Amino acid sequence: MGRLFGTDGVRGLANRDVTAELALDLSVAAAHVLGSLGAFEGHRPRAVVGRDPRASGEFLSAAVAAGLASAGVDVLNVGVLPTPAVAHLTGALDVDLGVVLSASHNAMPDNGIKFLAKGGHKLDDELEDAIEQRLRETWERPVGAAVGRIRSDTGRAGEQYVEHLVSTLGNDLTGLRVAVDCANGAASEVGPAALREAGADVVVINASPDGRNINEACGSTHPEQLQAAVVASGADLGVAFDGDADRCLAVDHTGTLVDGDQIMGVLALDLRERGLLAHDTLVVTVMSNLGLRLAMQAAGVRTVETGVGDRYVLEAMRAGGFNLGGEQSGHVILADHATTGDGTLTALQLAARVAATGQKLSELAAVVRRLPQTLVNVPGVDKARAATDQPLADAVTAAETTLGSTGRVLLRPSGTEALVRVMVEAATQADADRVAGDLADVVRARLAL
Repeated sequence: MGRLFGTDGVRGLANRDVTAELALDLSVAAAHVLGSLGAFEGHRPRAVVGRDPRASGEFLSAAVAAGLASAGVDVLNVGVLPTPAVAHLTGALDVDLGVVLSASHNAMPDNGIKFLAKGGHKLDDELEDAIEQRLRETWERPVGAAVGRIRSDTGRAGEQYVEHLVSTLGNDLTGLRVAVDCANGAASEVGPAALREAGADVVVINASPDGRNINEACGSTHPEQLQAAVVASGADLGVAFDGDADRCLAVDHTGTLVDGDQIMGVLALDLRERGLLAHDTLVVTVMSNLGLRLAMQAAGVRTVETGVGDRYVLEAMRAGGFNLGGEQSGHVILADHATTGDGTLTALQLAARVAATGQKLSELAAVVRRLPQTLVNVPGVDKARAATDQPLADAVTAAETTLGSTGRVLLRPSGTEALVRVMVEAATQADADRVAGDLADVVRARLAL
């Protein structure tokens, strides 16, 4: 059997892959692992548990709370709140761990379990492996007063999170009309509330979660509704969250999409102008558009590149002492204010930049001129040889030489399929299409099974 934990916790089809039994057992194992490391010494352990609005989250969060309480951990169940809200509360309330039940941008039938260490940080691989190894072990159960207690939050947790978000702003949003697509997800209440509290006139769509409609043709993975709403309402900008609101994409006043790369470019220049961009550095992934790197280079901002995944961005940020990083998909980490990607925080900071400068988002985002990008999936090949085949490496080098400083080639083996992805960026779409097609032919010829 493969590793239970993926790049963002345990995730799969709810009640098939992610069951109540698994949720309970993982929670017990997590309590045992953290307890054995001395995290609970000298005090009664406490945890915060939150979820997105999926129907399956109701029984899964109950199972997590039951598992933790059975292991002697007191539980505060905060109900439906974004992943970054649970991370913030884990730190702000000084509890010993946090747990989030969510499958982020996935379709409703999926769900997932994510553990957060003290302070609100994601667990490292070693801790996750230790939890997996201790699943369903024999253990001595606490009894009597030693069992954990479970209490439900009355709404104060959400209010505290909104207060924190608004406190991060250097200026308010008075005079701005902001449209927000909440994806019928975890930010359906706190997202609009934070924007209103900051002074914006807020137009809200897809903020009526019913347990079944999360991410359904809406939110950051389907921004079409937001684009139409921005134009129809005359909004200055729009923001779209995903199901657990740890990512944010934006739309300018014309309805044009502003992706994570452009958002990071806007925020990096804002922080640098104010002398707040740590080491004048932005952390990006290999999938960020070359246009972002070129724009940052021109502005005197260094970029550090990581593998795909916000956890790798965060690792690089913590290792280098950087305070801004993220992904093209809209995961933006503002480490001065959050321990993980936070869609609502990103939306507030982006809107604040628009308000402070008096410029339209389209003007601010234009600093990042996205280079045309072509992605070709090449199936039925031996992906393991992609990194070692010399003729293929020579073809990539030749393509990069042809493209020059305004082009880029990336070969990425799929993690789950016999497939290699060829990504090419170039000065023109025709060049990107041509080079990607030629390299895809080389991949087929050299790596055919």
